[in-house]
Amino acid sequence: MPFFTKPDCTLLGPGLYPVASATVPCTILRSPTREQVIPPRANLLKAVTIFLFTALFSTSCRKEDAPDTLFQIYFTADVNGRLEPCGCFTGQYGGLTRIDTWLKYNDPEATSLRLDVGDALKGTTDYDVIHYEHLAAAFQRLNYSALNAGSREASLSASDLQTLVAKTGAPLISANLIDSISGEPVLPAYRIIDSQNRKIAVIGLIDPKSVANTIGKNLEAVAMETTLSNLLPGIESEHKPDLTILLAFTTEETMRSLAKQFYELDVILGGDVPQPSQELVTENESLILFTTNQARAVGDLKVTVTDSGTTDPEFDIHLMEEGIPQSPEILAISKEYRELIRNTELAIDTPGSASDDSVIPGSDFGHEYTGSQSCAACHPTAYAAWQKSRHAHAFTTLVKGRTDADPNCIGCHSVGFGETSGYRREYGETRLTNVGCESCHGPGSEHIKQRALGDPSKVTFQFRPLGASDCTKCHHGEFSRPFKWEEFWPLIRHGKEP
Repeated sequence: MPFFTKPDCTLLGPGLYPVASATVPCTILRSPTREQVIPPRANLLKAVTIFLFTALFSTSCRKEDAPDTLFQIYFTADVNGRLEPCGCFTGQYGGLTRIDTWLKYNDPEATSLRLDVGDALKGTTDYDVIHYEHLAAAFQRLNYSALNAGSREASLSASDLQTLVAKTGAPLISANLIDSISGEPVLPAYRIIDSQNRKIAVIGLIDPKSVANTIGKNLEAVAMETTLSNLLPGIESEHKPDLTILLAFTTEETMRSLAKQFYELDVILGGDVPQPSQELVTENESLILFTTNQARAVGDLKVTVTDSGTTDPEFDIHLMEEGIPQSPEILAISKEYRELIRNTELAIDTPGSASDDSVIPGSDFGHEYTGSQSCAACHPTAYAAWQKSRHAHAFTTLVKGRTDADPNCIGCHSVGFGETSGYRREYGETRLTNVGCESCHGPGSEHIKQRALGDPSKVTFQFRPLGASDCTKCHHGEFSRPFKWEEFWPLIRHGKEP
């Protein structure tokens, strides 16, 4: 055994001189020889001198005892672009607008540590990237200390990610996303946060499996285990953090696996999960929690940091319910985005071709949208049912909310948006607005053309069959009350004319 050692030290190998553990700096001497354990009389004075010197050095390098410190950590994941709820239905939960209000009430002095595990971005289109710039402003308003890159952030190209950080100043981190050409890190690997006379290391990681088929151009996700093996010793030696937190966009199973391998991780917060934590998981030396659900939930962890580790953890998951008022400041940021996007030319304004699901498989492309009015003459009963439904006034909802130029909203409130002959933002309210006949059935030009010939033998085109799955393209999540086909269908029921 070593001649002299202190508790909480990590012995890296035989014959090592002073090394410091994650918690208490210390000194380890090489393993003693028999002569060192039972020294000859002639060397006794020398041995005592070495021993006293070593003890003095050990005491001097020990970190001063700090009082136990209670840390409050709030975290989110899968914000999915939800600056605010869309407003299509009453009873909607979530949005950074409500999270801001909730945090102000529960942490008015903003002393908590606020983190995001990833997937704050909604998508990779040009308007999603513009939207993220406003999300970043909202996160800064909410005093977030670190934002991890999730699967959607990692779907952007390496250059787009770096440009986004440079433009917004967002505290975006990822330890294992590298430029596949240069091999250099694309984002900072971690952040060191000083709080209450303690140092907190926050590391960001993404599971390569989460982006196996979607990773962005010139990006590569290095194995998480390899990254942590290379990174943690340097963080421990250079910064000596009192608390090490890993933001891991991965599954619960993988979080447990990482905890078993790396005792240095005090807290692991995850986000690539189907639902928020139901309990606080303890694995090896780590506390494990996770959340999701499109800005509808905030994770809450209280933990006391001592000189020897963490104690007394408490956790909760808070739902951002409808009754929580929306923050005027975040609503203003959302409004800025929508006014900006109204006057910005986007790629979707000049769509290339019709989508594959607009017509039945095997039929030719080139069919065009004609508008619901063209159906009225031959389908008066169905048209009358449509006029009485809320579908016939869906676009009005966007106009009232000033979201009628937001591509995130238009698709479910117009006919064929993003397709060659479908709705375009330049149309305003003039044509192909609302949820019309062709929103569900697909472009009707070929149907009208063949029926106009008056010869049943020439009618070869058939619309594809429809079902509940066609409705759930729009009626899902926060965009709808819980969808039940048997309740919704009677409200718009129609069929073949007599």
